[in-house]
Amino acid sequence: MRCIVFMGPSQSGKTELVHALSTLEGAQPETEDLGRLKITRFAFMGQEWGAIDLHGGPEDARMAGAALMAADAAVLCVTPETESAVLAAPWLRAVESASVPCFLFINKMDAARSRVRDVVAALQGYSSHPIVLRQIPIREDGRIVGAIDLISERAWRYREGGPSQLIEMPRDAAERENEARAELMEQMSDYDDALLEELIEDHEPGSDALFHIVRRETQERQIVPAFLGAASHRNGVLRLMKALRHEVPEVEVLRDRLGNDRAVAVAFHGQMRKHLGKCVLLRSLGATLHVGDKLAGAGIGGLIGPGGKAGADRIPPGALGLAVKSDHLSAGSVPSPDSAAPAPDWARSCPPSLARIIRPENERDETRLSAALQRLAEIDPMLSVEQDTGSGHPVVRFQGPIHEREVLAILAEEMGLSVATEAPAPRYLETASQSVEHHYRHRKQTGGAGQFADIAFTLRPNSRGSGFEFSETVKGGAVPRNYIPAVEEGFRDALGQGPLGFPVTDIVVTLTDGKHHAVDSSDHAFRTAARMGLREALAKAGPVLLQPINRVTIHVPSVHSGAMVSLISSLKGQVLGFEPHPAHRGWDLFRGLLPASAEEDLVMALGSATQGTAWHQSEFDHYEEIHGKEAERIAKERAKASA
Repeated sequence: MRCIVFMGPSQSGKTELVHALSTLEGAQPETEDLGRLKITRFAFMGQEWGAIDLHGGPEDARMAGAALMAADAAVLCVTPETESAVLAAPWLRAVESASVPCFLFINKMDAARSRVRDVVAALQGYSSHPIVLRQIPIREDGRIVGAIDLISERAWRYREGGPSQLIEMPRDAAERENEARAELMEQMSDYDDALLEELIEDHEPGSDALFHIVRRETQERQIVPAFLGAASHRNGVLRLMKALRHEVPEVEVLRDRLGNDRAVAVAFHGQMRKHLGKCVLLRSLGATLHVGDKLAGAGIGGLIGPGGKAGADRIPPGALGLAVKSDHLSAGSVPSPDSAAPAPDWARSCPPSLARIIRPENERDETRLSAALQRLAEIDPMLSVEQDTGSGHPVVRFQGPIHEREVLAILAEEMGLSVATEAPAPRYLETASQSVEHHYRHRKQTGGAGQFADIAFTLRPNSRGSGFEFSETVKGGAVPRNYIPAVEEGFRDALGQGPLGFPVTDIVVTLTDGKHHAVDSSDHAFRTAARMGLREALAKAGPVLLQPINRVTIHVPSVHSGAMVSLISSLKGQVLGFEPHPAHRGWDLFRGLLPASAEEDLVMALGSATQGTAWHQSEFDHYEEIHGKEAERIAKERAKASA
């Protein structure tokens, strides 16, 4: 079996294309919906095929790498509109990152509004490999009624719902066909010296030779062939299927692309099902996989065939199947018999950026929720699970709001867990803005030995990012040396919460003097004095709020880079600049500094500003002061939450 991933923006018609291809010979295909993707198994001219149909949302484009782990080739389905080319940019980027052969299908040609050449030119802006037209349209009265194959030089007229009809080459199309064919051969000759020689010597290569060259160049990812059609009318789909049959490589090539000689399968998708639990979608890379075979260090518990057929006991070479009762398997891995290697970097998608604290609505479900999230991470490598340091609750990071809804639906419907979510609060800190000298005496009499400690110290602001520093200049044994560590511990205790309600940082405290009592002084007394004294001193030292600032890198199509300036500014960020992406044509890396509190707003704003094509990475950069009404609001909210 050979497997093709069908991808493209929403409304590009790829699901219609899969249906049209899978029913070319009239048989009913086997189909199974696995949530984020759909698997269709069908036969064509005696060969078995597996179609992996991905959802077309912007978040799905960022997660396409996992499915491409199992692909022999990809078909990118687009609409014939130049202004929609940018929507295909994330999909072209995923294909190029995966180094997988790609076929472009310009769909909905019955409603084309742009010239095909212009559509290809617009798409070429996002492809590092040349997109070569394999067909040109035949037009009558402004409508596209057929296509001319540029290699065989045959003309075909579309027929509604059936295979195209071979016709004589239209006279008015001959000149366009000659020009387009010459351009095709010129592009192909860039990667074939023999063809280049023939063209230089004005020799006309035969169709068989050209088909051989285009097959090699497609398989070696030197070109991206482009085909035309309208899947809803079954126009152009047979020609595409024949190209796939001749030009898609066998499964052995996939193993080389994964770079793992010991791999026997890829585990690239998962699903939770009632009564079955965790199911992991596998593709065999070589030998047949049987129930009980050792995979990733343990036996395969059970298998479900395509179409949801239970009772399957094997996955033939190159075929697809669901492993059940195999909790040791995880999606996003490349298993060998004894172990499982992690997915290649290109298959791990974009880092998830939308964070949510998740709490069970019933406190008794906390343990169940923790286990459920761990299992979800095993079937969905596109999310990450952490722990919130403040509340101790799980923090789940999603690709975006649609991904969030999918995961929460699985928790509710498949695992019976009702949860509440909220955005994690930024980790605000506070510091002192001025120096103070302070004296504090701790004295307590409890009937026996009392508690006595007297300290004098100075507090001053430290440079940003330096944290807490302690020193002492005590002379004459005013505070015995054995009590000084307790004083430092007391100061550190006071850092947990300052006057504004947040942890304290970036201060220097120097113990300068003190007194002790031969009987009543102790480590505990001096620790208590230091803690209470520093709290008083902080209140007098002009406390100011510090907010975390993240350094963000936005991956954005170049046509939308200009919009990032106003977007970052509107979120109270600072623009650092942008430059072309070193590895992906038509993309920029836009860099800026942004308050951590605005990062969720950035996720949402990027979707509307870039038609869902951009995404970002962030990392902590520094803390900076925040004043005025916003600082007051944050402090009041903190006080209310602590009450």
